Amino acid sequence: MDLALVTLQQVGILFVLIVIGYVCGKTGVVTSEGKKVLSNFLIKAIVPAMIVNAYLNMEFDTQILSNLLLAFGLSFGSIFFAMLVSGLLLWKMKTKNKKVLWFAWSYSNAAYMGFPLVKGLFGDEGMIYASAFATVFNIIIWSIGYAIMSGETDGKKLVKTVVKSPVTCSVVVGLLVYLCRIPVPEIIKAPIRMMGESTTPISMIIIGVMIAESRLKSIIANKEIWLTVAVRLVLIPALTFGLYYLFGIGGMVGSVILIQAASPTAATTSVLATQFNHDEAIGAGTVVITTICSIVTLTIFAMLLNYL
Repeated sequence: MDLALVTLQQVGILFVLIVIGYVCGKTGVVTSEGKKVLSNFLIKAIVPAMIVNAYLNMEFDTQILSNLLLAFGLSFGSIFFAMLVSGLLLWKMKTKNKKVLWFAWSYSNAAYMGFPLVKGLFGDEGMIYASAFATVFNIIIWSIGYAIMSGETDGKKLVKTVVKSPVTCSVVVGLLVYLCRIPVPEIIKAPIRMMGESTTPISMIIIGVMIAESRLKSIIANKEIWLTVAVRLVLIPALTFGLYYLFGIGGMVGSVILIQAASPTAATTSVLATQFNHDEAIGAGTVVITTICSIVTLTIFAMLLNYL
């Protein structure tokens, strides 16, 4: 029950921060433009700092290195599994929003909701395994995901997008420091640590502002958005959990990857839906509603980790 209590406490903290963000959005303390600036700063500076900091705080250990390789493998498996399930469900479904729904069902918002929960539950070691998921996620979302949403077929352009991703770069830097045991002076470590520690409040405030800006009444009436809640937050995590249980995949690595896989719809869904002229309301709606509902579903799945 210790993990269950810690989970409830962590989710409660995240919820309070979301409420603060909601109030900031409604009162104009954080405007729509301010939210975009914060989001850009989070993805390009804060999250990379948190990832590098996790590697800086860990002593070299062959077991952790072995677990990291397992985390990469499980990450590829869980994301491709989500893509496969989503594709099969949408195969004969009649809707003009197939691409957006496939994207919303396949990809989770690990950086915003998954990372803070993993950090609270498992600390820096957990974040190392979460960074493996983030790396795989970025490779897949900016290659296969981007290609499907945009219709882009230029392989060189897609590869460049993946390689230049701040998260990918931060993992490479972190791994180099960790594997080569490069000493980093405190004057460098301290700013990185301080930036990384701001990930949770900034992430939750952005989500709160996003909810404040949304038209909840029209979103709530959309059946495809509630179908997304069922698939993204319940079906795919439940199937993933079942496979982990069946094959005896547990411990910290399995738990971390499962939390990432159970996170709400990726915020990128809304961005790409707008950029490539898909249904913007569906794109934004799936992000907002799954994020709100994930406060409950993530708590439940985190508690189930006791049984892995």
